[in-house]
Amino acid sequence: MSNSSSVPQFLLLAFADRRELQLLHFWLFLGISLAALLANGLILSAVACDHHLHTPMGFFLLNLSLTDLGCICTTVPKAMHNSLHNTTTISYTGCAAQLFFFAFFMSAEFSLLTIMCYDRYVAICKPLHYGTLLGSRACAHMAAAAWATGFLYSLLHTANTFSLPLCQGNALGQFFCEIPHILKLSCSHSGYFREIGLLMLSACFVFGCFVFIVFSYVQIFRAVLRIPSQQGRHKAFSTCLPHLVVVSLFLSTAAFSNLKPPSISSPSLDLALSVLYSMVPPALNPVIYSLRNQELIDSLRKLVATFIESNKVCLFFCRRFRM
Repeated sequence: MSNSSSVPQFLLLAFADRRELQLLHFWLFLGISLAALLANGLILSAVACDHHLHTPMGFFLLNLSLTDLGCICTTVPKAMHNSLHNTTTISYTGCAAQLFFFAFFMSAEFSLLTIMCYDRYVAICKPLHYGTLLGSRACAHMAAAAWATGFLYSLLHTANTFSLPLCQGNALGQFFCEIPHILKLSCSHSGYFREIGLLMLSACFVFGCFVFIVFSYVQIFRAVLRIPSQQGRHKAFSTCLPHLVVVSLFLSTAAFSNLKPPSISSPSLDLALSVLYSMVPPALNPVIYSLRNQELIDSLRKLVATFIESNKVCLFFCRRFRM
């Protein structure tokens, strides 16, 4: 294969050779994706319908749920299709689209998590300026910046990655299209180093966001420890704990998957880690945020109760109509 245009399709990594295990992976992925869709869908509905959640944190949580839904819908359907139909192929165009949208949603999610850290910093360290620093217009601008950053990041990487000539076959050692695995197929040193340069620039941006998050939480913990009452300290920690857990889960899984030593690398471990960082955080994020947010829990209960009551009414009229 002399260049990328001669590659009609890529071969993704199969989860198993046995048909029974392939079907098991299909049902496992179906369960995880349905759980993620349900949890994030409930978050979206609760924030949109309950005016008590029309706060900066609620607004950013709504955007975070959108990115989680995007991550799940980008990679899981194709993996489920391949497991169900016993195939491993993905078209060239489909691979490019999958890489673009996955990079877009993942980078937008990290930007949103950084912004949500700023929200917690202002709420605890500068509560008197919260309404000024995080007004509706400021929140909209920050969310737009997060989405724009994700779009620019994914556009640059996708355009550069798929402009590289490929001469190392078309087999990807991953269950979805990812930049490092496509780079391994390249035979262009200039394009390869150009993409490495973009990745290093992205790593600098991620490191800068990480430093900002660490600095913000140092200031937050110092402010919380100065609160005289134990109840006040507990309430302040409770508002920060979900965000801290989500950030830790996101960074730890992604960092270990991409920065693990080559000596412990293996196809099965790489596959397990890729599933861990691409599927588990989107499914767990809404659960983590719901556990410590009483307003969100109450809103979800009202939403579920309203849904059940509406179904009872529909069922009653259906029965009456049949009679």
